[in-house]
Amino acid sequence: MNYTEDELIMLSALQHLVFCERQCALIHIEQLWSENVLTAEGKIIHDKVDTANRESRGKIRIDYCVPLRSLRLGLIGKADVVEFHRKADGMWQPFPVEYKRGKPKIDDSDKVQLCAQALCLEEMLNVEISEGALFYGQTRRREDVVFDNALRMETEDTARKVHELIASGITPKAEYSKKCKQCSLLELCMPRINRKASKYLLMVIEEE
Repeated sequence: MNYTEDELIMLSALQHLVFCERQCALIHIEQLWSENVLTAEGKIIHDKVDTANRESRGKIRIDYCVPLRSLRLGLIGKADVVEFHRKADGMWQPFPVEYKRGKPKIDDSDKVQLCAQALCLEEMLNVEISEGALFYGQTRRREDVVFDNALRMETEDTARKVHELIASGITPKAEYSKKCKQCSLLELCMPRINRKASKYLLMVIEEE
């Protein structure tokens, strides 16, 4: 079963969900966003990519800010960069590259986002894409990502969960952890305060 155009969600929501379900809900259900130093740096990196259009380097053609869509997964968005590598048979092999401001994450949030881009390209171009890359501004290095079955299944499962979360209209409760310090929505989410308030209300209810 395919999704309709009206049911498509932003591809970036998958990265948000893997990082934090509450962050995903605050952005994609409650439509909240907050700029901080981290998002500003990320925007600068993406703006540098977006100002370009297309270039060629030998057997590699590079397209920037490529529109993406998957009716099967219900996703829409853009790829920062898609390299097209000319193969021996003369065909062009897509190779998506996503730019990130920081350094490689412990979780799979960036890998899932990149894999979702590859799945969109596969559907749009009727090709098979085996790998792509993440470029991190802090390390100034590319990290190759293989789109194996495990990552593909995780990505498709994440897409399904994002659709379910948004359809529910329910924002999960705040749970503070170390990664909250890196979140642009920290001041809006207030995980420490929300957790204390929840404990206080629970205590009041139990006393009554």
